[in-house]
Amino acid sequence: MVTMNENAEAWGFFRPLTWQHVLLVLVVFLAAKLVSGGVRWLLQHAAERVRPRLRLSILRLIPLARLVFGTAAVVVAVPILVEPTLRNVVTLVASVGLALAFALKDYGSSLVAGLVTVLENAYQPGDWIEVDGSYGEVKAIDARAVRIVTADDTEVIVPHSKLWSTRVSNATSGNRSLLCVAEFYLHPDHATIRSKEALRAMGIRFARAPYAETKRS
Repeated sequence: MVTMNENAEAWGFFRPLTWQHVLLVLVVFLAAKLVSGGVRWLLQHAAERVRPRLRLSILRLIPLARLVFGTAAVVVAVPILVEPTLRNVVTLVASVGLALAFALKDYGSSLVAGLVTVLENAYQPGDWIEVDGSYGEVKAIDARAVRIVTADDTEVIVPHSKLWSTRVSNATSGNRSLLCVAEFYLHPDHATIRSKEALRAMGIRFARAPYAETKRS
């Protein structure tokens, strides 16, 4: 049996590793990825089939589910690689933190900002937000970045690290209603009362329309 002990000598907190350990860790993370993707698919489809007032409540569960399954995968994988003693755990956390601080500073900052975003519920899927000049609907909150789809159907990927230095504007903040501002021009001799009635009727019609018909309006 080929072992990896020679490679692990530089990292004393690791167990004597074999390829079975490595494969088991890969299986754990792959299973977490598949389960997380399945739950995400189920929640997205459920959100499109329930009443509009429940849609955002269901969508905001997606990043929480990703966080739960990702954390569970790490919790299961660490004891496979490391002898679970206090000294080893502290050493591992310090080593990972040092690596993130120097080699992956920006990526680590985005991961921490993403965690803060989920825990503080700064925005969730379905919200309309503006970050760094990009305004659109939040489609997904990934580990490193948030995916926004603008009104002209362009996907913009914004790193979570923007949360530290950029103002984030949330137009809905978990609510169904969204204020829309439209400019229109009338002839100087227009009929004022009739124009107001037409605008009021149009606003009422769109307010009563199902979400599926108005989410792109």
